[in-house]
Amino acid sequence: METEWEKYPWRVTDLKQYVYCPRILYYHMCLPRVRPTTYKMRASVEAHVAEQSREVRRSLHAYGIEEGERHFNVPLSSERLGMTGEVDLVIETTVKGEPQIIPVDYKLSKKAGKHFRLQLTAYAVMLEEAWGLPVRRGFLYLMPLRRAEAVPITARQRTALNEALAVMRAMLLKEQMPPATRQRAKCVGCEFRRFCNDVL
Repeated sequence: METEWEKYPWRVTDLKQYVYCPRILYYHMCLPRVRPTTYKMRASVEAHVAEQSREVRRSLHAYGIEEGERHFNVPLSSERLGMTGEVDLVIETTVKGEPQIIPVDYKLSKKAGKHFRLQLTAYAVMLEEAWGLPVRRGFLYLMPLRRAEAVPITARQRTALNEALAVMRAMLLKEQMPPATRQRAKCVGCEFRRFCNDVL
């Protein structure tokens, strides 16, 4: 009988980590009990809680929306993707008479990096499956800047999501450590740096 983990082996955060550096996901899979909780992780959780309290009080103008209903901390899962996650905010609105849903992911960052965009795409695809409504765009809310950056959910983004998941599955099955990221500046503050013998 298939276990819940076998049915949904991935979290959306795994996808984000894979795109940022594949080895982070590899270590998470192979050494699940050794990952330390860093200051950055704790700061991110605290910032998310504070941002939600501000979100309740402000208008939707930051997202270019006049009216809509907010849903916080929406749990999602997809058997097709083999993935679970929880998106920070979903805005339910109407655009030109058409009902739409818009995912918003809070980030303790000043940049809407590729890994964040693909994470948002995964939320969008799972929302479409769960709610039966189209997701044409989402937002990354960059908390340090207090700015919402629009991210179109394009066919290219959806293809990139499927390709990343295919590589992740292969890595899981082979249990083979991937190459280190070429952007070695990422290694400086990485909590797994001591496990990599080929980076400075």
